[in-house]
Amino acid sequence: MVVDKNLKKEFKHLKSKIDKIKIVITDNDGVLTDTGVYYSANGEEFKRFSIRDGMGVERLRKHTGIETIIVTGENSGSVKARAEKLKIKEYYLGVKDKLKILKEIKRKNHMDEINIAYIGDDVNDIEIMKLVGLTASPADGTHFIKNFADYICPSKGGNGAFRDFAELILSFRVTNNKN
Repeated sequence: MVVDKNLKKEFKHLKSKIDKIKIVITDNDGVLTDTGVYYSANGEEFKRFSIRDGMGVERLRKHTGIETIIVTGENSGSVKARAEKLKIKEYYLGVKDKLKILKEIKRKNHMDEINIAYIGDDVNDIEIMKLVGLTASPADGTHFIKNFADYICPSKGGNGAFRDFAELILSFRVTNNKN
């Protein structure tokens, strides 16, 4: 498996946090999408997702056993369809209280906050980011959220930010550099 050795060198200060991660939680809009939404007279029709982010979900699962969970305030069929396409078993739509869902995820998966990584892009993600073990923001996350991020992804939301975060984790968790 190919990993980026430069990430490991540049972010070696995050090694102890990354070593403890067992699950990655992601917000949807602004992380897995570019914050754009397409509306018709019938309501929301489309959201744009990055194929690279999907590969990040798959690589985390395949090479580390780390599953991804989506937690979003939106109640969108497109998010459900994307989660199912990526074989994400646990996703939460229409969430108004993300801290309540964090407690549910911890209970359901038998883990502590220190075992959870979270990537978010806006103020509604701050409270979770204060509690979990490792945090990230897309390059275009709000300035509010970047203050709580351990890692600022080089890519924007919907354009590979989740993949950047996945590769950071993979760079520390995978020791075999063969393809």
